Amino acid sequence: MSVSIRAYRPTDHLVCRALWAELTEARRILYDEPDRSNGDGGAGFEEYLTRLNLSGMWVAEHSEDGVIGLVGLILNGRAGEVYPVVVSQRHRGRGVGRALLAHVMEQARKRSLRELHAVPDSRNLAAIRALHAAGYQTLSAVRLTLDLTGKAPKGDELQLHGLQFRY
Repeated sequence: MSVSIRAYRPTDHLVCRALWAELTEARRILYDEPDRSNGDGGAGFEEYLTRLNLSGMWVAEHSEDGVIGLVGLILNGRAGEVYPVVVSQRHRGRGVGRALLAHVMEQARKRSLRELHAVPDSRNLAAIRALHAAGYQTLSAVRLTLDLTGKAPKGDELQLHGLQFRY
């Protein structure tokens, strides 16, 4: 699939807000959570736009379908975090995410960043595989969660340093 990557423009707001809503809904389903967005899964995009450490946003644009993906770069000193990476559901698996990741990596290099981090949800195996294929192969942090709801976590198990975890 042929897409072009370009800088986010204010005219992209509505479609990027809709992409954010897709991301919110996918995460809700992934973790079997109730909908807490009051029907507005894209509301978090407004807060995202106000981040002071947001260094840039780029969109993937398809000649026929318009904007179909979004990636952002958050600065943290000499390191960057790729967040979010989202591709519309109907365009996934066609290399759009790979193109967005390659572009943000190039932008991080232009900014002379030393590292680039990505923090996918532990249950999002498609994202983890895509990031691994794009070169994110160093495990640099672990985030552990204690579920206080009393529900047994669903998901597979993973062993790390001889300890068993669920995700």
